[in-house]
Amino acid sequence: MLQIGFIRENQEKVIKALAKRNIDAKATVDEVVQLDEKRRSTQVELDNILSESNKLSKDIGDLMKAGEKSKATILKEKTVILKEKSKDLAEKADALANELLEKLYTLPNLPADIVPEGKTPEENVNVFQEGAIPVLHEGAQPHWELVKKYDIIDFELGNKITGAGFPVYKGKGAKLQRALITYFLDKNTDAGYKEYQVPHLVNEASAYGTGQLPDKDGQMYHDATDNLYLIPTAEVPVTNLFRDVILNENELPVLATGYTPCFRREAGSYGAHVRGLNRLHQFDKVEIVRIEHPDKSYEALEGMVEHVKMILQELKLPYRILRLCGGDMGFTSALTYDFEVFSTAQDRWLEISSVSNFETFQANRLKLRYKDKDGKNQLAHTLNGSSLALPRVLAGILENYQTPEGIVIPEVLRKYTGFDLID
Repeated sequence: MLQIGFIRENQEKVIKALAKRNIDAKATVDEVVQLDEKRRSTQVELDNILSESNKLSKDIGDLMKAGEKSKATILKEKTVILKEKSKDLAEKADALANELLEKLYTLPNLPADIVPEGKTPEENVNVFQEGAIPVLHEGAQPHWELVKKYDIIDFELGNKITGAGFPVYKGKGAKLQRALITYFLDKNTDAGYKEYQVPHLVNEASAYGTGQLPDKDGQMYHDATDNLYLIPTAEVPVTNLFRDVILNENELPVLATGYTPCFRREAGSYGAHVRGLNRLHQFDKVEIVRIEHPDKSYEALEGMVEHVKMILQELKLPYRILRLCGGDMGFTSALTYDFEVFSTAQDRWLEISSVSNFETFQANRLKLRYKDKDGKNQLAHTLNGSSLALPRVLAGILENYQTPEGIVIPEVLRKYTGFDLID
């Protein structure tokens, strides 16, 4: 969430920055500033009345001690009137504060200066590409055909049990899935990330804290009885571990990782681009989260990018890195790099990771702060990345590693799978 003080002092800058997201924010910014002015003036009026009331209480005490009860009674009548006024003003101030908060929740984060202009994914900037695209044998197939051929993932069985977008992994398919999860976690913990096992449901405060609400309301599975949400990513519970926390500056950075299933209602449209593992309602993902000093967060972002690059290099998958344009960037992000793996069988790029810096946007919602060297509380910067999302990584492995004899397991995964070929 943007800080109201920053908006108030930088209105034109905020409007210009959000224009890079193709948002005309002038009316909202004007309304936010006006609400804040009303809230502040109401609070000043309330503070003055409370101060006056406190002074009268002292005077009443002095008069009672002096035996001047009649004068004290007159002042008591004034305090009754002031009490009613203060009650009304307090209610008004609370209502204005809540209205202001709701408006602030609708404003996305400001894009960093290096975020390119653009409205669509086609305007994202390719900043790095690595890995040779394999030449497949004649008759090579997309993964949704391969999984049936080798009986390793069953989409129809998942559809019977739950519905579309909930696959069942079987035999070597289940072992390969588990191998990828363990491999990703091992790479992350070896890099200094502390592993957490976290709840798969979160409360409303957690969803607001990381920015899923109100922006993604309706896209998450919601249990109305207990008002809990199935997580769309481990980012939500892992980052919320530090909600309402004040860290010491020497405790930064904080590095965390976790594996969770993820649940998203938006499965998308029909067609080859969302077939099979390309888009699911339930999928597995390993996440990395960092809490950083503001002066070091962009250096940390580059380190996270290098970390994901290393994993894809070890898997020997052809990939590219995109810097997202303003129109394609997530609501909470200041800067995002997307990783995409090339699927030779589908002849298309598949997104498999997003690595983002949120600067203070999430920390302001979470009240996640650190105490600087002067003892003052400052908002930290939060970052997160997929390391990695499994469905499209798995699709890339199945399609790019297929041979006439079967699907070869990437060498780095064989100690986890216990086999080197799916046949």
